Amino acid sequence: MRTALVVPAAGRGDRLGASRPKALVPLAGEPLLVHALRRAAASDVVDVVVVVAPAGACDEVRSLLQPVVPDVLVVPGGAERQDSVRAGLRALPADVDVVLVHDAARCLTPPDVFALVVAAVRAGAAGVVPVLPVADTVKRVAGQTVLETLDRSELVAVQTPQGFSADVLRTVHEAAVPGSAVTDDAGMLEALGHGVRTVPGHERAFKVTRPIDLLLAQALLSPEAP
Repeated sequence: MRTALVVPAAGRGDRLGASRPKALVPLAGEPLLVHALRRAAASDVVDVVVVVAPAGACDEVRSLLQPVVPDVLVVPGGAERQDSVRAGLRALPADVDVVLVHDAARCLTPPDVFALVVAAVRAGAAGVVPVLPVADTVKRVAGQTVLETLDRSELVAVQTPQGFSADVLRTVHEAAVPGSAVTDDAGMLEALGHGVRTVPGHERAFKVTRPIDLLLAQALLSPEAP
């Protein structure tokens, strides 16, 4: 049995102020997607890689990635993230039993995080997410009115890659309504009663969403970065 990585990379880079898909925005001379897959490949736990690319950009993406992942499968994405993940799942070989879903924008996620997630799925979890403690005080509000302050000890920030039993993830996605705006695959499992476990995430697995995130990623790639 094998482990597959599905990377939905068809999203736009509007909040980055980019005129091209976010996954193809350059960081230190290479697209975010290349940085992300290089670290995934270095984990030595990924056997199959499927990238879900923007429509019309599959050939460009395949050419970019072949030096990093020679056997990469590239398929066109859908209207919403959920549609793209479903397209990636349908492209997987039949012998894949564990699936990782990873955001290309979390391009500096260390290889060890991939290994931790896969190990937890293979130990029996239906779904696994890497998490970090929440550092900020979090309040629930209605408009501009604070309703309550939440207990930070019960909260975590969720990262990717998220890992799943392939059969469970396929079933959940095929049962979902096409075109719905789902941002978290683990949440789809939770909604259907499947248990989801956590493993430690990493500070470098932050999501490059805004220009300031891109500046931080550039700084972390410098030789002087901790």
